[in-house]
Amino acid sequence: MPRARYKSLVDSFASDIRSGKLAAGTRLPTHRQLAVSHGLALVTASRVYAELEAMGLVSGETGRGTFVREISLSPGQGIGQIAVAAGMIDLNFNYPSLPGQTDLLRTALRQLALSGDLSSLLRYQPHAGRLHERAAVARHLSSRGLTVAAEQVLIVSGAQHGLAVTMMSLLKPGDVVAVDALTYSGFKVLAETLHLEIVAIPVTATGPDLGFLEKLCNRRPVRAVYSMPTLHNPLGWVMGIEQREQLVAIARRHDLTLIEDAAYAFLAEDAPMPLAELAPERTVYVSGLSKSVATGLRVGFIAAPAHWMKALERTLMATTWNTPGVMTAIAVGWLDDGTVTQLEAQKREDARARQAVADEVLAGLNTLRHPSSYFLWLPLPEDARADRIAMALTRENISVSTAEPFSVSAHVPHAIRLALGSVEMSALRDALVKVRWAVESY
Repeated sequence: MPRARYKSLVDSFASDIRSGKLAAGTRLPTHRQLAVSHGLALVTASRVYAELEAMGLVSGETGRGTFVREISLSPGQGIGQIAVAAGMIDLNFNYPSLPGQTDLLRTALRQLALSGDLSSLLRYQPHAGRLHERAAVARHLSSRGLTVAAEQVLIVSGAQHGLAVTMMSLLKPGDVVAVDALTYSGFKVLAETLHLEIVAIPVTATGPDLGFLEKLCNRRPVRAVYSMPTLHNPLGWVMGIEQREQLVAIARRHDLTLIEDAAYAFLAEDAPMPLAELAPERTVYVSGLSKSVATGLRVGFIAAPAHWMKALERTLMATTWNTPGVMTAIAVGWLDDGTVTQLEAQKREDARARQAVADEVLAGLNTLRHPSSYFLWLPLPEDARADRIAMALTRENISVSTAEPFSVSAHVPHAIRLALGSVEMSALRDALVKVRWAVESY
């Protein structure tokens, strides 16, 4: 049986099991029946089931047959698996924290308790945030190369909420949105929830294939482009200024809305100016403090053209009514006194140190990453299967993500994404050693 056909049969079974089409407990055809129905040699049919069993999808029971297993591994290990089992080393999600951040919170709460403005935080806030808070965010954005008035800033409950508000305000069901073929999994969830059609833009080592985007816009009514130009998740690129200008030119020719996700932008120093600075009339810039400060501080922000502010504020009101007063007060205090800037610098150094460990342990393996990012992308050798590697690592109490949550195209590459920011530095090296072992063994 040709290798491609053999792998396709394995992939077909795996897809049916993960989607629920083949439910847990289903008895599969015998090895002989499988061989006859697909015109295989018996040894090849046995090999198909052996592959599925190694992936943790089926189990063979002597004298009874082969059965679909209850899947203990969440599809792709990326969406819907926020909680990690006790004792599991989490290389799946990033929630980077630095020593001393708890003390910063204690100090901030004490200062807030002594504030003469404390009672106002118990009342409803203006939907988009108080003007002095929005001005603090605008000042912060200016340090990232984005010039925007306070009146063009909205404070939201985290960057994910900012994306939701943006998409609900400016897009409608059925709209076509162009996205990188590998992209942030949370955007995929939002697009599906809002019934948007997402179309994949092929990716290169340095950014999206903009020639493909131009052709796509010529044949399809593309409404918007979702982009992470500064430190792409999961591929780690930073688009150059020429690429950004080319993307903006395409957006203007085809009247596209640009949604710029800058959640990880703080990790890339000296990046080119944001899309929102290059095309302020059509770009919504979304970011937050979850990665740069703490994931529990659910404060994010949107910067947008003035002509979209009413629609965005209306959606913000419909989803959370107003900004979270207490958390916003803490966040703005840290923006104003330089704490956020200090934490961002420290986290860049922390990320660089973690990447140095990865560089040493994974030397010789093909990786895509930014030198100061909290994640890396690990394309697998041709014969390796991401499902098997993820399952093997789960048995070693290590949680990783396959490419599935990030993939927009029909073809899901065999790769894994490693989040480096949630593990104690003392445990990171050993975890990556096990990752290397799994990649080379499976």
